[in-house]
This record gives sequence, C-alpha cells and structure tokens, in this order.
Amino acid sequence: MGVHIGCGLSTAAGPRDAALAAAAAAGRALRGSHPEVAAVFCSGGHVLEPEATLEGVHAALAPEVLVGCAAGGVLGEGREVEDGSAVAVWAADLRGGAATPFCAESVEAEGGYAVTGLPDLDGAAAVVLLADPTSFPTDGVLAELAHRAPGVPILGGLASARGADGRVPLLYEDTVVAGGAVGLRFDDVEVLPCVAQGAQPVGPELTVTAAEGNVIRELAGRPALQAVRRALDDLSPAERAMLGRGLLLGIAVTPDHPDYERGDFLVRGLLGADPDEGSILVGAPVEPGSVVRLHARDAASADRDLREALGLRRAALGGVAPAGALVFTCNGRGRSLFGTPDHDAREVDRVLGGAPAAGFFAAGEIGPVGGRPFVHGFTATLAVFSA
Repeated sequence: MGVHIGCGLSTAAGPRDAALAAAAAAGRALRGSHPEVAAVFCSGGHVLEPEATLEGVHAALAPEVLVGCAAGGVLGEGREVEDGSAVAVWAADLRGGAATPFCAESVEAEGGYAVTGLPDLDGAAAVVLLADPTSFPTDGVLAELAHRAPGVPILGGLASARGADGRVPLLYEDTVVAGGAVGLRFDDVEVLPCVAQGAQPVGPELTVTAAEGNVIRELAGRPALQAVRRALDDLSPAERAMLGRGLLLGIAVTPDHPDYERGDFLVRGLLGADPDEGSILVGAPVEPGSVVRLHARDAASADRDLREALGLRRAALGGVAPAGALVFTCNGRGRSLFGTPDHDAREVDRVLGGAPAAGFFAAGEIGPVGGRPFVHGFTATLAVFSA
C-alpha cells in the first residue's frame, strides 16, 4: 500500500490542548498507522508557547520525525483559521518511504555568509523547506540547491509569525529553534509539486532587448516604459479592471518553449520606473533575450489558476485522489483576496477528492516554476503525495 496521511486542526484555547486535539485527529485519520513524520503549524496566542505545542503533538502522536513553524494562520480539514489561535497537524505513514529532517542556519563567513545544515539532495524525491524570512537567505539557498540537485521539487513557505522574544519559532523534533530553516528530505515516495501563482497574463509577449540586473531598459527595441504604456493602452476594459491589485510582470523561465502558457512565467512585481531613462524596475533579475508579459491578479484569476493547477495534478494521478497534501498559501490570499473564508482549503479538498491536507499562511511560498524553485507572493504551493 502507498502513503497514508492524516490531518487535524484545533482552535482550543491552550496550546497544549490544541496540539493534543489536532494531533489526535490526525492520528485517528491514520487508522492505526504509526506516523513516521509530522508537520505542525501554530498561530495566534499559541505562537507564544511553541514548546507546549510540541509537547502536545509528541504526547498524542509520538512521530518519529517532526518539523513545523509559527504562522499568521493555519489550514486543515477543509477550513482556514486566519485570525485567532489554532494548531494544524499533518502526519504521514510513508509505507516504505523515508523523511529525513534537517535544521539549517546562516552563519557569518569571510566575504559574506555560509549556510550550514542543508542535506545532500541528490536523488531525493522532494524537499519541504520552512524558513525564517528574516535570518535565512532563502532565495540564494534555493538557487544553490537548484544548481546542486536540478529537478528535485522544493516546496514550502516562510514562517509568518513571531514569538514573545520577537524571533520566529521553528519546530524541529522536540526543540524550538529561533531562526534559520527546518525541513524534510523525502525519499521513495511520489510527490507532485503544484504552484498556482494566481495571475492572469495580459497584453503581448515582449522580448527584453536591454537589461541589467533588475532593471529593464528596452523591450522589443523601445524604451521599456514606453513599451509597457503601449501594452496597457491596448488592454480591454476588463483587463484594465484586473490591475487594481497592481501591475505584475511575468518572466518566461522556459526560453525554448514555442508557445508560452501561464505556468511558464515567473510572476514578479513592477517596482518602479525611471521616466527620464525610460527603464522599469522588476522584482527579479532579467537577462537580455528573455520573453516577458504583463500580468494582473484578481480573485477570479487566482481561483481559476488554483483549480486548474490542482486539476492537472489529479489528472496526472489518473483521476485517483492523492494520499494527501501539504499546503502553503500566501497570507495575502484568504478573505482579503477572495472575500469569503476557506477558499483555498475548500478548493484543495474539492478538487483532490477529500484527500487530507493541512498547512499554513506563509510570508512567501516556495515552489518550482520551469523546474527551478523560487519564493513567490500571493501564491498557493502544494506538495501532493501520491496514494
């Protein structure tokens, strides 16, 4: 038999009681299987006592391996808790697979920094990474891991809540770690990465003809700002209406692809412009020869993108429901984007056929685009485990 997953969520007042209840629910869903691995996420007042959360999970589940983090909100059992205190527990019996925990940190070194504690990823099925956004150089680490182990899916999120001492609590085995990153290397299990950036391409594709770092100077041989204004002028009224949450730029990450689709673009913000120079500033380095396209984000496009991305993973499994999923959704989604509660949790539950899923609202979501891992914003990323 394949992977067996159980999840639980509790809003009990005390952190230990909430952890006990959530872990017990995950254990019941495993129907007698012993959890080899658990991922735990706590929010609200429970972030102030992460040791009590760990104590409750270990008392109820006794997982062999555990990682987790503090969060601004959690999700599980088809619902989301964006405000208030809650604990979400994801537990799995990997049935022959393996999950190896790691704890990494950034340390000062000559000429900059060095990262210690990262595992060798060669041959891994997937990696889940939970990082402190203030003390861990996640972007640089992801670039290095992509170089070391190309094609290995790396998914996860940046912790989104601080403890009583102002630091970000990460959970590792039976210890609370302040700063750095924790994670899991998975082996001998099938994990499908799912990334829904929630942005709709608008306007034409444009080739970058002059750029340096994050500054694009020319698009299609014209000053970049002029080219962007022309593209905006040609948008339909409906497309212009989608730009209320800001103008974005998609950078194609599959340069040899003949026909670009939505998932082929890494979506980043347009951060500014220099009218005198005619250049634009983008939230990622761009090289000459890259293909870019304007993108817009609204609730409808984010909803559609998530449903389509989940549907493709379900289809890849032959229509069979997966064993379960770990979910990392942006703290800018939820009610503030969709206007209703539980959107992402409900869609995951519906499209994946009720497969157990749990996760948290992140300050940045980690997932691959074009086979390379990136930190995203306003995105939902999932590690979908085959049954």
